[in-house]
Amino acid sequence: MTRHATSADDIRDMADEVSRLIAARFGGARRGERPPLSAMLRRRGGALPRRLRKQAWTLARADEMSAQPKIARQLDLVRLSRAHQALTAHLQPLGELSRWRGRAIGFAASVVFGLLVLAAGVIWIMLKRGHL
Repeated sequence: MTRHATSADDIRDMADEVSRLIAARFGGARRGERPPLSAMLRRRGGALPRRLRKQAWTLARADEMSAQPKIARQLDLVRLSRAHQALTAHLQPLGELSRWRGRAIGFAASVVFGLLVLAAGVIWIMLKRGHL
């Protein structure tokens, strides 16, 4: 998601996306829970490199400030867009391997289940015919 922030609403979306990526890569969120970016940084922020951690805290503070309309108009949207872009560029590739591994495990599990059902069917037929 390489886009530039044009309003305070975009800052909230960017912070939510970074929070979701941190939770997907490093954990720290329960199933179905969507904690704000500041909570995710307190929980798992130490897993980020120092440079990115500073940018993440900048984005988290901007997310909190964007709730106030007068303050939201004063935020540096270009800097926040760069921070979001750097964070997503760092976090997205790290999750690709685990997503690929999850798909591979799911496929292998379905193949093994199919083979077990097939073997059970063959054994049942052999028992019915008296071969076993």
